Amino acid sequence: MKDKVTNVLISGVGGQGILLASEVLSEVLMLAGYDVKKNEIHGMAQRGGSVVSHIRFGTKVYSSIIPEGEGDILLGFELLETYRYLPLLRKGAKIIVNDLKILPPPVTLGKETYPDNVQAKIQQAFPDTLLVKGADLAKQVGNPRTVNMALLGAMSGALPIDNQLWTDTLRCMVPERFLEANLEAFTLGSRAALACS
Repeated sequence: MKDKVTNVLISGVGGQGILLASEVLSEVLMLAGYDVKKNEIHGMAQRGGSVVSHIRFGTKVYSSIIPEGEGDILLGFELLETYRYLPLLRKGAKIIVNDLKILPPPVTLGKETYPDNVQAKIQQAFPDTLLVKGADLAKQVGNPRTVNMALLGAMSGALPIDNQLWTDTLRCMVPERFLEANLEAFTLGSRAALACS
């Protein structure tokens, strides 16, 4: 995989821990020896707006923006935000998606409706889709704010990274008082993905 550029998207809404997840992923990839470029777009992130992170890695990467139709992996923290970024994926791309629906402000205000069957539409367009019950995994840990690490754990098996490198990186980047919960969530996510493969 080091000979080509691999493109990973992480999408969701503000407050879901997307930025920490993309920082951890980028750090792990750099420690594994890859050239890594990262870019984030925050749309009113603190008010529940759209957030997307582009992470590209390989022997040499020249741009941080994933061209349309070239995404290899999409890690979605919310169903509709995952659906929104499908055009950036190549045919046959892998999707790991949280089973969560967060109503956007126009839906909450009654001006629009949340689209029907988003999960089914994602799976129909990209059969290599893994649905993760992120909130249930975080609940097992006892900390709902660890959903991001559970999802990152679910994606970890799709990348050529040794598990110890993930653990070492989390130990360096997560504050000590939250570390054990985040490590446990990461492990539960990884096991959940393995159970589905």
